[in-house]
Amino acid sequence: MAQILIERKHQMGLEQARRTAAQWVEEARSKFDLDCETITGSDSDQVQFSRSGLSGTLEVSGQHFRMQAELGFLLSAFKDRIQSEIEKNLDALIASQNPS
Repeated sequence: MAQILIERKHQMGLEQARRTAAQWVEEARSKFDLDCETITGSDSDQVQFSRSGLSGTLEVSGQHFRMQAELGFLLSAFKDRIQSEIEKNLDALIASQNPS
């Protein structure tokens, strides 16, 4: 099984990070058929996601997003492509919330 770890720092604060994570969840559900559950905390939230062959968490704080995912045997062959796509989508969401 393959592991993916992605961390992105940001300066949007917790409330905006929560809104950004909610957008990610919507896309993950509609585009990738992921089951997602958000667990809200006082300092950070955790989005747990899964589907056949993939499971993981997205930690959402006021300073960073940290995603950990585990790919099953069949998806492991596509690890680099999957990681690249996740990074691209997460970076685009963060950029849309932090215009230069």
